[in-house]
Amino acid sequence: MSLLNQLFSRGVFGTRCKTCLNLAISRIKLLQNKREMQLKQMCKEISQFLQAGQEAIARIRVEHIIREQNTWAAYEILELFCEFVLARVPIIENQKDCPSELREAIASIIFAAPRCSDIPDLLHIKNLFTTKYGKEFVSAASELRPDSGVNRTIIEKLSVSAPSGEVKLKVLREIAEEYNVSWDSSKTEAEFRKTHEDLLGGAKQVGAGATLSHTPSRNGSNNSSPCITETSIKSVHDNQEYKHLEVPSPSNNNSWLNTNEIEQSHKYNYVPAGDTKSETRFQSSDVLEKARAAIASADRASAAARAAAALVQSSFGSLKLEGK
Repeated sequence: MSLLNQLFSRGVFGTRCKTCLNLAISRIKLLQNKREMQLKQMCKEISQFLQAGQEAIARIRVEHIIREQNTWAAYEILELFCEFVLARVPIIENQKDCPSELREAIASIIFAAPRCSDIPDLLHIKNLFTTKYGKEFVSAASELRPDSGVNRTIIEKLSVSAPSGEVKLKVLREIAEEYNVSWDSSKTEAEFRKTHEDLLGGAKQVGAGATLSHTPSRNGSNNSSPCITETSIKSVHDNQEYKHLEVPSPSNNNSWLNTNEIEQSHKYNYVPAGDTKSETRFQSSDVLEKARAAIASADRASAAARAAAALVQSSFGSLKLEGK
């Protein structure tokens, strides 16, 4: 039974592979003719831009032409690979592993399948080779692992990286020569050689400068130290206020008045640039004493509120007893 299944699967694989390969070859030929007409039209438009002096638009449009040329060249190689695999489908059916002479062609087709959306037949061929050789073989070609066997030209032509300035300039010169346009390429050549600023790198440098500005220098004068101590003392005072004033006392307004007084005293008692360390310690101790007084008043208020609540409960209980 297993032998019959293997024979049946071999026949199905060979038939499907031949059908998909024939469809891919015919579709590639149609796309090549279509892209060739589009490339001629785009080159003509760029020559008109160069003749009119609109070099900025031509520099942008030429990237699209280079991408279309690379795709057209990749389709030409893929067509040859498909024809090569189609002629050796019987060998692929009879052998369990991928033949060494077909490894480059099959791996290149697998690599190009998700990157050539205009040729969906390549995805069907990729699925057939997945069932034939396994997911590990297909993932090695798709991820360009070492010894995957993918054609180097296919990788370069289907790359998504932007073309270099030299390639753009070369294509623009070829278009100008083809359409007999008298064009001075010095301005465009200078534009391509210009090094543009990296905005991300500039932001990192600004951040680094900001961190360095907060760190005290060892060889600096004493005039810069009070500013640093001012910010550090301010942060310490803020933390102390946040810790000591976190006392809930809604029943009495005196504690809130005391906290407002402490905040006002903290606002108007900043350390000036010329004060010494002893004055800053005195002011911090003064603020701490006021905070302790506020906490003590809040504790007294909460104790009075508890006593009032106990008195109300006792009087309410006595009233209940008299009513009974």
